[in-house]
Amino acid sequence: MLRPVIAWLILLCSLFCVAGGAWLGLLGGSWFYLLVGLLLGVAACLLLARHAIGLMVYAVALLATLAWAVWEVGFDWWALAPRGGLLFVLGLLLLLPATRRGLHSATSQIAYTGLLGLALLVSAGVAGYAWLQPQGINGAFSEERMASASSEQVAAAAVPDGEWHAYGRTAAGQRFSPLTQITANNVSELQEVWRYNTGQIRDADDPGETTYEVTPLVVDERMYLCTPFGTVITLDPTSGEELWRFDPQLRQPPTVTTQHMTCRGVSYHDAGAQPAEAAESGAALSNAERLQLSAQEITAKAAGVAQNVAAGQAAPSDPNPRVRRDSGYANARGVCQKRLFVPTSDGRLIAISAEDGSICPGFGGDDGTVNLWANMPNVTPGSYYSTSPPVVTDKVIIVGGAVNDNASTTSPSGVIRAFDIYTGDLVWNFDSKKPDATAPIAEGDTYSENAPNSWSVSSYDPELDIVYLPMGNQSPDQFGGNRSAAVEKYSSSILALHASTGQVAWVFQTVHHDLWDYDVPSQPSLIDLTIQGQRIPALVAPTKQGEIYVLNRVTGEPVLPVTEEPVPQGAAEGDFTAPTQPVSAISFNPPTLTGKDMWGATLLDQLACRIQFQQLKYGGRYTAPSEQGTLVYPGNFGTFNWGAVAVDPDRQILFGMPVYLAFTSTLVPRADGTSRTVTKEGEPIINENFGAPYATSMAPFMSPVGLPCQQPAWGYVAGVDLTTGETRYQRVNGTVRDLAPLPLPFKMGVPGIGGPIVTRGGVAFLSGTMDYYVRGYDLRTGEELWRSRLPAGGQATPSTYLGADGRQYLVVVAGGHGSTGTKAGDAVIAYALPK
Repeated sequence: MLRPVIAWLILLCSLFCVAGGAWLGLLGGSWFYLLVGLLLGVAACLLLARHAIGLMVYAVALLATLAWAVWEVGFDWWALAPRGGLLFVLGLLLLLPATRRGLHSATSQIAYTGLLGLALLVSAGVAGYAWLQPQGINGAFSEERMASASSEQVAAAAVPDGEWHAYGRTAAGQRFSPLTQITANNVSELQEVWRYNTGQIRDADDPGETTYEVTPLVVDERMYLCTPFGTVITLDPTSGEELWRFDPQLRQPPTVTTQHMTCRGVSYHDAGAQPAEAAESGAALSNAERLQLSAQEITAKAAGVAQNVAAGQAAPSDPNPRVRRDSGYANARGVCQKRLFVPTSDGRLIAISAEDGSICPGFGGDDGTVNLWANMPNVTPGSYYSTSPPVVTDKVIIVGGAVNDNASTTSPSGVIRAFDIYTGDLVWNFDSKKPDATAPIAEGDTYSENAPNSWSVSSYDPELDIVYLPMGNQSPDQFGGNRSAAVEKYSSSILALHASTGQVAWVFQTVHHDLWDYDVPSQPSLIDLTIQGQRIPALVAPTKQGEIYVLNRVTGEPVLPVTEEPVPQGAAEGDFTAPTQPVSAISFNPPTLTGKDMWGATLLDQLACRIQFQQLKYGGRYTAPSEQGTLVYPGNFGTFNWGAVAVDPDRQILFGMPVYLAFTSTLVPRADGTSRTVTKEGEPIINENFGAPYATSMAPFMSPVGLPCQQPAWGYVAGVDLTTGETRYQRVNGTVRDLAPLPLPFKMGVPGIGGPIVTRGGVAFLSGTMDYYVRGYDLRTGEELWRSRLPAGGQATPSTYLGADGRQYLVVVAGGHGSTGTKAGDAVIAYALPK
């Protein structure tokens, strides 16, 4: 009975290969699948007819496939496996006595069986050799480089060595700690010391992109973190004991107009010694009453614009809700010497005491709250708020904001605003559609609708008094025919503003006329580099498209070479593509995909991916979106994203996690400016692009069985010499344990989101991979030295600090990530070396 079953399986494979192979060949792809399909068909028919020669024909098909596979991809095991794996398994089954029983000609059967066995043996030998081949770049930094002396760091003077005061530890965003207790020699001894659970986990009622992305701050023996729901929790960093928590009484926005629910962190400010004059006290209110006043500021009404009408939140005739701008106390500095600034997804910015979590009166009035919907056009609850911790200086707090991607041309503004750090009064505003109008907007006026925003984390140089902002785009991302000159200038750029005035210092554009959602996602890292004996004030800017620009942070000019290179042309009707794009000396741009780069679990789904590939428009990176469907690689998930990179200012080394995932982008013509085109009633309105000529359908480029269509590796860790731009190592990173149907620990290199940190001790830490581990690496070589299992996805950036017991701790948040589908959780976990 086994023989006909195996023969029919081979025949089914044959039919799929013949039909699919013919289709692929006619599309301009490889004809080999048709050829092997015919061989398999002959072998199957012979076996069904009990002819032993079928074994020989199958052996020929197997050897032909092996030769073709090696010709196409060399000795890359993960590329070879789908081409020959299924045929190899079926060949083993054909060797079983139960399968061969009943075949005619016993004498010839022995010879044919031997030939098939030889083919299988050769295949196994090739596979074994391929398994042993190194992947990536396996270089290292010199011991002399690793022994570089400590140097003065940008914006680090105010941060004690054992603390972590901002998202990137300091305002410079380096994600570097000068601590040395944990080293490459002892990191393998790290063990869990304490675990805390916040009690807040996303569920089915929350937006799909409800994510824990927080980096805990550690200041004065207190740890501060926030949950996606805006709750601020303070822990003892040595024991993990909860000290207090602040609940902002969030009014969760409607999921239909809410793309993100996250909090990457809170911002800390110490005012120093209080002034002699007494603070204005305002009303005599309890903290509960102040919180109630703050909650009453929440904006629930919506403007009568397309996205709100389609979502059922407003009628076309509804006016834009007018939100009063808050005014603070004249002498508010005397209140809350140490304070935290908390952004919430309902559009508030709240100042609370870092001592006890009570609201700081004076900031925006009695309720310690600034309503970020003030002066906003097209109010759409849930579509605008600050997902990232704002920048604090000694005078102002600078706030950008996330605006829903691809919802509508009538989106709220992406304005960047600076508020007085004590009173909350508006000091300046930068509206990228009106870049020169930085004086505070008049009370009754509104900012420009749909202006490019800055949603990620910014950096600040206190000596230059310049804030560096990663800029996004206006909606839609995939069509730019209606963009103004100002929008073209500031979109997808690094923008340097004078922090005290909001005036432009310089702007450097990373993508010209961006049609791929390649907004700048990462906090720029500020570092002083020594190149050819000259010390240069630099900025390191990772991007989604894989370029890492190293710029002079005073002038915006490239420190390492940037060249303009030609890119594919041809955009949708009414749009255009830029003729060139800027390419940096540090580039993680992957090679252009071809049909041979397609992948799958078997020859069959790999064939399906090759057919999809041939059907898509693709000429390499920067191929414009189309109605046909375009392959976008790297996809908008980004080679780098909000987790950014870590830089070691002493050794002048960059450590990052480049990720490679292809996406598809299809423009869908809209019938009108208000009706749904790519979503159903009740679903979030993302990608509808109300008011634009096209809606957009976007998705990862996946096989029919849910695997990426491009071959692994999909994720690495990399080390770069920032003085030369040379990549010293790029190692495959992460396993498919939590991505595969079975928990297989294959190290294939998996995607991730979240950032790394590095230390003076010569180690790097990272928890953002889509398998549930936090890992420690040798900064010199990139080699993984330690890992610990997490209870949920760790898509956040860790921090490290010195505990009250004198030990260096590593802390990781494992709460899962909604858009990547990793397991939800609420754990905060600390590690240290044994006492």
